[in-house]
Amino acid sequence: MRCTGTIFQREISAYFLSPVAYVVIAVFMIFSGYFFSVMLGITQETTLRYSLAYTQFILSILTPVITMRLFAEENKTGTIEPLMTAPVTDFVVVFGKFLAAWALYNVMIVPTAFYIIFLAWVGNPDYGAIIASYIGLVLMGGLFISIGLLVSAVTKNQIVAAVIGIVALLILLVIGLASAGNEGWFYSSVRYIGTYDHWETFTKGVVDTRDVIYYVSFTALLLFVVVRIVESRRWR
Repeated sequence: MRCTGTIFQREISAYFLSPVAYVVIAVFMIFSGYFFSVMLGITQETTLRYSLAYTQFILSILTPVITMRLFAEENKTGTIEPLMTAPVTDFVVVFGKFLAAWALYNVMIVPTAFYIIFLAWVGNPDYGAIIASYIGLVLMGGLFISIGLLVSAVTKNQIVAAVIGIVALLILLVIGLASAGNEGWFYSSVRYIGTYDHWETFTKGVVDTRDVIYYVSFTALLLFVVVRIVESRRWR
């Protein structure tokens, strides 16, 4: 755990010693604030559900920016080699980087708590739905970070890693949307792979174990793949 903490501190410090963290948080707050105010004005309902419908799209674009440098930068500069020869396991390296990116992701969504305060001031929001939505946000963040981490691990260019990550996340969103309302095993399978239905369930105030299993299992699987990729570099 101490080695994981060291990797975590190294990566989280790198975020906040560069403009990345501040830019990502600022951009997220601008767009989430915009959709919150617009949807509140249109629906006149004290709920986050409608504004959160756009949150997955925003996070699909911003999360790969968080993860793009984690391995791609070290692959390009060669600093990955000393890290691989250090007395730490590949899992520790991957998990430490994952936790740092996930921490920044969660810090990014913390300021949206002001929306809840505002809703409580002007009305009587459904706190159960709000809590469920934030549980979904955290779980979805783990999946998005693991996808970005995988892309970063197989590239040497941060921009390429960001672009591929954005495309991958948007595809997961689109296939879920496109298959909504269609029947049959094919559409059901595509809908399950896509992220839209799983996220929408949380915004309705439902914490379904099937959605929790979806996020946790796919996150764990992708982290396992990243560990194997990193491990393969020791033998090159």
